[in-house]
Amino acid sequence: MLHQYMVNYTCLSVISVLHEQFSGSHGTLQEKLIHHVYQQKAPCSRNKISIIGAGQVGMACAVCLLNKELMDDLALVDVIEDRLRGEMLDLQDGGLFHKTPKIVADKDYAITANSNLVIITAGVRQQEGESRLNLVQRNINVYKMIVPQIVKYSPDCIILVVSNPVDILTYITWKLSGFPKHRVIGSGCNLDTARFRLYLSEKLGISPSSCHGWVLGEHGDSSVPIWSGVSVGGVSFQKLNADIGTEHDKEKWNTAHKEVVERAYEIIRLKGYTCWGIGFSVAELCETMMKNLCRTHPVSTMVKGMHGIEHEVFLSLPCVLSSAGLCMVINSSLKKDEEDKLRNSAQTLYAIQKDLKDLTP
Repeated sequence: MLHQYMVNYTCLSVISVLHEQFSGSHGTLQEKLIHHVYQQKAPCSRNKISIIGAGQVGMACAVCLLNKELMDDLALVDVIEDRLRGEMLDLQDGGLFHKTPKIVADKDYAITANSNLVIITAGVRQQEGESRLNLVQRNINVYKMIVPQIVKYSPDCIILVVSNPVDILTYITWKLSGFPKHRVIGSGCNLDTARFRLYLSEKLGISPSSCHGWVLGEHGDSSVPIWSGVSVGGVSFQKLNADIGTEHDKEKWNTAHKEVVERAYEIIRLKGYTCWGIGFSVAELCETMMKNLCRTHPVSTMVKGMHGIEHEVFLSLPCVLSSAGLCMVINSSLKKDEEDKLRNSAQTLYAIQKDLKDLTP
């Protein structure tokens, strides 16, 4: 009888435990909802991108990157904490739609640790009447705070510089970082080239993706449209019109470059700043690197020894980007006048760069 009582008591105890476990009288909601098969440790993100600067350009880059679903982890850094937190919360609210599981923001660069790619959009704006040299010199002081922090937390990353004047700031970043030149890249003429192809497409009534052409050199007034390489469907424009891009061209195709250069000024006049074009452009560059697509883009790289350029300047040439950074430069067959203009563009940059001070890390 006692034995039977003990068996019944044991059975009741087991049933009671099971009832408590499954009926939910004890434990948190999470414990009641989930049965763990394997407890995963918090992993380092496989794909992480950090953006330094959460202004209009930085946030346009962030949105365009999120739409491409390129990363597991996005980190934002800025010195204006309230705005930064607001931008982070706003992006997090779209988590159901953009599928990036982790978005963080802080003024502390520690959140950028182990980034694959760091995008710099921060910098001081040009004041009325201020020279480019003075603007760049003030930006050096900003970059001397930014770049060492990037290097400290992500010593193996690729740095993509977007802030203007982009070619000179890319050179400064290269000097301050101590990184090899293939891991410091400027967004350069990628957007200029997109504008150039858009002009061709609108004039021809053909998609810009089918209009091929390049703008190289400085991202600025001294950039160089490469008319010798413009084509649609494999047909060279120069073979159809030997004067294309020159002052002798009766069809005035040379106005394309003026349109490209003035496009940003027009947008700034109308809305106060540019952001979306560069955001889409940067996202395209990041996609090429994060997916190791080895596509060719006109981006800013160190060009000493190429096309007769003697100084250490950064400007745009056709470059192949991969997960390692900038892995190849295409040896463009330029006409003499195009190569002369490219060297002039390099000299324009060097004229400012040579007088820069305090470029030690």
